[in-house]
This record gives sequence, structure tokens and C-alpha cells, in this order.
Amino acid sequence: MKLAATLFDLDGTLLDTLDDLCDSMNRVLAAQGFSGHPRDAYRYFVGDGAAKLAARALPEDRRSESAIRACLAAFNRDYGENWSIKTKPYEGVPAMLTGLAERGLKLAVLSNKPDTFTRRCVTELLPDWRFDAVVGQRDDIAHKPDPAGAMEICARLDVPPSDVMYVGDSGVDMRTAVAAGMYPVGALWGFRRGDELRENGAKVLLQRPEDVLRLLA
Repeated sequence: MKLAATLFDLDGTLLDTLDDLCDSMNRVLAAQGFSGHPRDAYRYFVGDGAAKLAARALPEDRRSESAIRACLAAFNRDYGENWSIKTKPYEGVPAMLTGLAERGLKLAVLSNKPDTFTRRCVTELLPDWRFDAVVGQRDDIAHKPDPAGAMEICARLDVPPSDVMYVGDSGVDMRTAVAAGMYPVGALWGFRRGDELRENGAKVLLQRPEDVLRLLA
């Protein structure tokens, strides 16, 4: 493949954030008198932004707009204070990023986390690598799977979408890559299963972060 850049999802791809997301939302639910959920349930709650997470975590009969707003506000406060207790890069991610940089590929991140928070996560937990663009959810840009964020990143990098490999762990990521005209790579070390990734456009599925380098070879 002729590649000039690699675009990564954040949660479930570069960072294992599941425990902190689960713990934070379960604390919020408990404070509101609701039962929490097992860790693996959050694999399917996350990926479409915090508002969707709040809606999915609440009981089905308690998902009014006001209840979702209250749950979201409480989650944002709790998670903002406790987001990095257990969160860390996946094993193999540091070597992968170093290998890509050594090969001269530009690096970028696109997340449905809020933009400021996305950049904070990258700065604090991935400080040893230079990312040419880091984009999270903003009011002026549609979030994934809309390709607007991916296209903004291409413009910043001055790289055509066809020369970008998009690595992500969810169907949302694969649809984003397809819509943007990038090469979709499914990360099986993340939150979702291979069938979801394939069904949404993944061209290849990789078991470990270091497999990204083998793919290039």
C-alpha cells in the first residue's frame, strides 16, 4: 500500500479506557438509584459520544431528555476527575507508534470524545510521539461516522484520503473510514468483535497493535 499517514481512533484502539468509563458511569448510576452494568456491557455503550453512553446506560424506561442530560452532566464531572486511574495505552501501542514514525508516516487521532478532552488524553498518556492532528467532537463538526473530521485531518496533513490507513475498533470507525475514502483496518484488541468490523467495511482485521507494522511490511 502507498501510505502517507495513519489515523487512529482513541478509545479501544490506542488507549484501553473501558475500566474507567465503566467505573465512572456505574458510580453515577448508583448515585441516581439505578443498577450499574458489567464491564463488557460498556464495550457496546461507548463509541458514539458521551450523550449516547448516558442514554444507553440508563434503564430503558428512564431515558427522558432531562434524565439523559442529568446523567451526562454527572458523568462528565466524575469521569473528568477519574478518567486516568486505570486507563493506559494497550500493550504494543508504543512500539507500533514508534515504528510508524520511523517509517515516516504522519500520525493522527480522531475521537468522538470532546475535542479538548481528546487532546488532553493524547498529551498526557501518549507524550512520546508527535501527532500531526488530534481531533475530537466539536460543535462545528459532525462526529463519526460522518467523515467530516477525517477529511479535516486530511486537509491539515495535506494528504489525500486514499493515502491514509484508518485503524479503529468499531463499526463506527470502519464506516468513517469508508465514507472518507481511507483504508479501513479493524483493531481486534479493542472493544468490538471482528464480525462487526467486517460488516462495516474493514479490509483487514489485526489481532495486535504490532500487526499494523507487519501489514506495512
